[in-house]
Amino acid sequence: MLRKALFLIALALLAIGLGSLLLGTRSGVPTAISGGVLLVALLIERWRYRPSGSARPAAWQLTAERFIDPESGRPMRVYYNPSTGERRYEWAQPEDRPAS
Repeated sequence: MLRKALFLIALALLAIGLGSLLLGTRSGVPTAISGGVLLVALLIERWRYRPSGSARPAAWQLTAERFIDPESGRPMRVYYNPSTGERRYEWAQPEDRPAS
């Protein structure tokens, strides 16, 4: 919802800025630049921070470690790649909870 609103704001700023430039006023330059920067930032954010795919190579091993993500409040599970030492954190599904 917020993302769509920001897209609309960016497009509106860009259109207003470019429109005022076409009418011959230079006061639209900052508005057009602001709209363009916001639009590019939204596109880069979507590309850069997209969720990782759910398919994991066979090298990843599920660990017994579980914790609650402080930002989202959702339970997380940890995967470990022994060949690189890399750790990967994913949201745990309800059936992934360890037995108490």
